Amino acid sequence: MSKLLIVKADQEEALFGDGGWDAVVVVGDANGLESHPEIGQLVAHAAHVDARIGKEPLMLMAPGLAGGRLVLAPTGDLDNEYEDVRRFAEAAQAGIGIALRAGARAPLLLVSGNDDLRYSQALEVALMGAGHEIYTPFDVSGPEVTLGVLGLDEVARVNALENGRIAARDLCGGDPEQMAPPAFADYCVELFSDTAVSVSVIDDPDTLKADYPLLSAVARASFAVERHAPRVVRLEYVGEGVISRNWFLAGKGVTFDTGGADLKIGGAMAGMSRDKGGAAAVAGLMATLAQLKPKGVRVVAELGLVRNSIGSEAFVPDEIIESHAGVKVRIGNTDAEGRLVLADVLSHLRESVNGCENPVMFSLATLTGHVGRAYGPYSAVIENGVARGQALGGQLQMVSEIWGEPFELSRLRREDFAQVAARSPSERLLSSNNGASVNISRGHQFPMAFLVQASGLDQHGLGSDQPIAYLHLDIAASSVEKRDPLYGQPTAVPVATLLANLLDH
Repeated sequence: MSKLLIVKADQEEALFGDGGWDAVVVVGDANGLESHPEIGQLVAHAAHVDARIGKEPLMLMAPGLAGGRLVLAPTGDLDNEYEDVRRFAEAAQAGIGIALRAGARAPLLLVSGNDDLRYSQALEVALMGAGHEIYTPFDVSGPEVTLGVLGLDEVARVNALENGRIAARDLCGGDPEQMAPPAFADYCVELFSDTAVSVSVIDDPDTLKADYPLLSAVARASFAVERHAPRVVRLEYVGEGVISRNWFLAGKGVTFDTGGADLKIGGAMAGMSRDKGGAAAVAGLMATLAQLKPKGVRVVAELGLVRNSIGSEAFVPDEIIESHAGVKVRIGNTDAEGRLVLADVLSHLRESVNGCENPVMFSLATLTGHVGRAYGPYSAVIENGVARGQALGGQLQMVSEIWGEPFELSRLRREDFAQVAARSPSERLLSSNNGASVNISRGHQFPMAFLVQASGLDQHGLGSDQPIAYLHLDIAASSVEKRDPLYGQPTAVPVATLLANLLDH
């Protein structure tokens, strides 16, 4: 895994070339930098000869400034009531891109402030955009880059966050062989070696089939191919001091999804190596915690890593399989495999909750095409009754807005339970109907009804002896940059949002 070093720079030394920086990148309104009149003077002069100044990203020759380069990366109109903080990430990404292509390897970021509460994390979000541009996939040789920043207080946090996001991008973006289940698990073992996060890997076929029956059904055709065989990775972080937060996260890690017997056709299989974005994001969050070491929190995660292959051993529709929670599930469509993986993983995490105070469970998954049909390039959060009663989904949505990873708050309703109700006395649940989720009414909501019941979480609702708040995060439309959903760079969504929720800021 590569690393990006973010350094807090001394203001005067950095700007005027004595700090080792080789470009200055200004994000926002350069005319609003009252504390840097020398930059304002340069910009004012340039605006007399170039009408593009302030309208699009540009680089100016700037003798005397660090590297002799000044990159202007305007954010556009921030007063528009429908705008959000992503403007800062987009501007920083564009500006840093210009600096890197010009040869800079130690750019210095200067973010123009804004008093609007929407932009309270503008500096950190700009750094996330810069990190996205600097990122080089693990299988590509790229330049070493150090990113300087002015006006930043929490240097340790942004470094830990970006390194977690790098891990999430690596894991999500690796091709079907580079990040097949055993390779994904090996990456995690190396990533968490000698850290505050403990890691264990379940790879024994008999154990997997006995303890993760739905997951193993998805992986049935891949068991015989050693390099594709399934894995379950368990990660745990326990901070120092009195534990006030207990989180449990399940990550969908389908390293390649052919659709199984319900084969994806018409080009729909391309890009399905990115169907592990949920597990990748969970691992990225844990990598951030391993470096940051926050006190008072316990986070347990399980990653279900499978390849949904085709072949004579593949599972098929109409099969009835009993989940780890003891629920008989009739398979409706083998291309609705992610919910099967998550159900068993959630069931195991549910058993880990015993005795914990105020536990919160999450599932993260690139689960449905419907979420993109419903919300475009946004993530969706769906709550069970306990989480809704605590307004956890609304809180997550609010935090996601100021961290530039916006979620839409969706809703679980009674019709969703009807979608997965038994169709015969032989089963208790139907995993899905036999159509693509993009064409199904409430196609991203009703899988939550399945997950709640197949995992046994329906026994932990409001009024139960041990209520468990549970939120399902469908990131199918946001885990890869929207300009190229098949082959674009993974976004590492929602690592920043989860970290901010966990730490209350």
